[in-house]
Amino acid sequence: MSTVLLAVIAVILCILFRILNVNSQPHKPLIYGRDKNFIENILFIAPFLTEPYIPTRLWGFSGHVQTILHSLIGRVRCPWPIGARISLVLPDRSTLTYDLYEPVGAEHEDDVTVAICPGIGNTSESVYIRTYVHYSQRHGYRCAVLNHIGALNSVPVTGARIFSYGHTDDFNYMVENLMERYPNTKLVLVGFSLGGNLITKYLGEERKRPKNIIGGISICQGYNAIDTMVYLLQWQNFRRFYLYIMTDNYRNIITRHKRMLLNQDMKSKYKLDEKMIVSAGTLPDLDEAYSRRVYGFNSVTELYKWSSSAFYLERVKTPMIFINARDDPIVPDPLLPIVREFVSSHDKKMFLESAHGGHLGFYEGGLLFANPVTWLDRALVGLVGGLLMAHNKCSPKEHVEHADYTVSDEEPDLIKSATILYRDPLDKTQLHS
Repeated sequence: MSTVLLAVIAVILCILFRILNVNSQPHKPLIYGRDKNFIENILFIAPFLTEPYIPTRLWGFSGHVQTILHSLIGRVRCPWPIGARISLVLPDRSTLTYDLYEPVGAEHEDDVTVAICPGIGNTSESVYIRTYVHYSQRHGYRCAVLNHIGALNSVPVTGARIFSYGHTDDFNYMVENLMERYPNTKLVLVGFSLGGNLITKYLGEERKRPKNIIGGISICQGYNAIDTMVYLLQWQNFRRFYLYIMTDNYRNIITRHKRMLLNQDMKSKYKLDEKMIVSAGTLPDLDEAYSRRVYGFNSVTELYKWSSSAFYLERVKTPMIFINARDDPIVPDPLLPIVREFVSSHDKKMFLESAHGGHLGFYEGGLLFANPVTWLDRALVGLVGGLLMAHNKCSPKEHVEHADYTVSDEEPDLIKSATILYRDPLDKTQLHS
């Protein structure tokens, strides 16, 4: 009996170790780009990006665990930053809010505002947003966080819509309001997941944008909604499970505001069937029943193409940094070649590809309990500083004041210690380091 019990325990442990990917080792992030000067500026401010990212030992090497923990608990010992909520009434009578947080740490010579666009259905009250805002405030940056219309329980929907995957006007309204308040501030746009898609699309659209925008950072976006949905509809790697959760969250937002979104006038105008909306099992089903009708598209595919940043990348002239993890169960590796190719053929662009981190997780340190500040939080603060330095056209050998990083003249050449893949602009086939 004891032998059988030991055998069962051994099998369970083997399965658990396989699921948790415990045998994996830390790896340096891969850095893609062709603009060496731009990358050198970034790495000067954030030298730790040339070092291996070390996830929490017992579970951090599993993209699933990182993703699920991020969704369930967010961050360890998450602070609640103090800020003010700004409310705007838009031309279509929608009520848009964003939360504004002033810096509380070291002051910068430059006035810098980080304009943050959260993931699908997330807000300034989402735990991972709060942690990043708090950490960014401490490093001297003002933060503004868009609250997606319909996502906050405390803010009623007053118009005929909520947020969507590709509607960038709400983010633009926040940016314009920030410019009215701080006309001399330098803006860095930061987007998480869906928010990363929105800020990239915003920067690639043919629209008027403030010249104050000095850069953008996209984290864990999928780039092409059409291709992403193909993978999310598969059961492989439990992607269909994540799709169900996203569908349920989006549907709950719609039904929570049904008085405005599903009243008789809306149903008649857009030919909405409430039963189809409530019974939708996947996002494409829900988008067929609701989103594409409200936004005036003939098909879901047309909606997804309009929403996807992949179709706007070539027009992005602003310096951009993209971050993805190869073990992200929601945005798998086959979706990443488009951004690798883009940064390898455009100046002032960089792609940071981590082997681990899951979808917006990036917990690091410890055996069982992760550090309170994640690798992603640290990276974003460093990347904002790097974009500021690149904008100011400083030489990496000049003295730069930064609250968290100092580099002496004896520091090794960071460009040489990083795992960087460059593409010769005349060579369309080979990447070389």
